[in-house]
Amino acid sequence: MRHQPLLTTERLILRPFQLSDAPKVQRLAGHEQVANGTINIPHPYTDGMAGQWIGKHLAGWQSGQSAIYAITLKMDYQLIGCVGLHNICERRAQLGYWLGVPFWGQGYCTEAAKRIAVFGFKRLELDVIYGQHFRRDPAPGRILKKIGMDHIKTKPDATRAHMMTEDLEYYELKAHVEA
Repeated sequence: MRHQPLLTTERLILRPFQLSDAPKVQRLAGHEQVANGTINIPHPYTDGMAGQWIGKHLAGWQSGQSAIYAITLKMDYQLIGCVGLHNICERRAQLGYWLGVPFWGQGYCTEAAKRIAVFGFKRLELDVIYGQHFRRDPAPGRILKKIGMDHIKTKPDATRAHMMTEDLEYYELKAHVEA
């Protein structure tokens, strides 16, 4: 059983989630503005969902299919969000992230996304990391661009989320670009 390593940045510690994080995850991820900007986070975020979500991360790490991290502040170890690599397959992975609303606009998500990309290329030996976001919300795309991703295409009516079909913007970062 290989252990998921801690990752650090100037202001952050990225660590595996623990079941004790469930109440904070429910509070932060369950905020309507967070859920509205993601494909996978439900709203309302009911009791028990966070614990089930956290429970899947260890299995995902052990199987090599994901590397999901809690974003915590170095200064006080406070959990503020999540960053991770999902759908790891054939040396490709999808970057995903969310941040609690009180922590928006401070560069934390960009800092965490840069660190997880380096980890993906150097430690997981990925060739490509891709990301996507709803066309209606450009903010996640700014993060993807800041970490060096290139916009590849728009996928019209690509996903059904929150009872609507939505366009997705698709980005990629290749390993040779990161070096």
